[in-house]
Amino acid sequence: MSGYVYVLAAASLWGLIGPLSKLSFAAGMDTVEVAFWRTTLAWFFFAGQAVCARETRIAPRDLPAVAGFGVAGIAGLFGAYVVAVEAGGAALASVLLYTAPAWVALLSWLFLKEPMGGFKLAAVAATVLGVAGVSLGPGFSGEAAFDGKAIFFGLLSGVTYALYYIFGKYYLSRYRTPTLFLYALPVGSLTLLPFVHFTRPTLAGAVPCLLLAIFSTYGAYSIYYAGLRRLEATRAAVVATLEPVIAAVLAYAMFGERFSFVGYLGAGLIIGSVLLTIWDGARERLRAPLPGRTGSRAG
Repeated sequence: MSGYVYVLAAASLWGLIGPLSKLSFAAGMDTVEVAFWRTTLAWFFFAGQAVCARETRIAPRDLPAVAGFGVAGIAGLFGAYVVAVEAGGAALASVLLYTAPAWVALLSWLFLKEPMGGFKLAAVAATVLGVAGVSLGPGFSGEAAFDGKAIFFGLLSGVTYALYYIFGKYYLSRYRTPTLFLYALPVGSLTLLPFVHFTRPTLAGAVPCLLLAIFSTYGAYSIYYAGLRRLEATRAAVVATLEPVIAAVLAYAMFGERFSFVGYLGAGLIIGSVLLTIWDGARERLRAPLPGRTGSRAG
């Protein structure tokens, strides 16, 4: 169960992204500026760990893939996500991010040759239905539905987020997490730079950005990829959908963001998909033959 514990811990830290970003927005920081500083500050922590561990080398043949991940997975995700937070709120952005399991399931089946069993399909379907309930129903407190900008960038963050699972499964067997982010994060920062409107720094805006870098980027990805080494990509993606529930609770407590009944029903489906994924994983482990036995029965 250690893989599930790691992924759930990372999801809790990711649940802070929306609320912390909104605190920086309230302090006057530009939307993409928050993503830029989150990316840049996090690099110092990954770089320090990689240098101290003397794990800074990447094979030249892998550099294009790592750079591409920096553009799509770092700049694409971080940028799209903060725009979705600004346009539709922290709760909506976090929930839309979790269209990712549907993309992961398809990509894992195509490229990682992972099986698509009935329970896994049911968990992904529940996740998608939950996302639909939150995003396509009435807006906060029963108001008009969310605008297209919030939904578009929220879904875009889900597509780019899916790349983390596929990229991690291919390259975590070759490199440690700090080594990969040592090279990917600067590419992401440079990609975001042309879209940044820098504002006068204030303590109220800088502190949330620093917390985003330490906890929701360096800490969360280090913990998450430790879990991904122990779980299939699709299972990890679905379990991590606890993040939008945490973000929704914080958004309600801090900013008064409240979904309609349909939205809360969608959040319930997301929690159910997480529980179904954990149960299915435990069921498969119990059915697996013990090492050294050729049959499926213990007796």
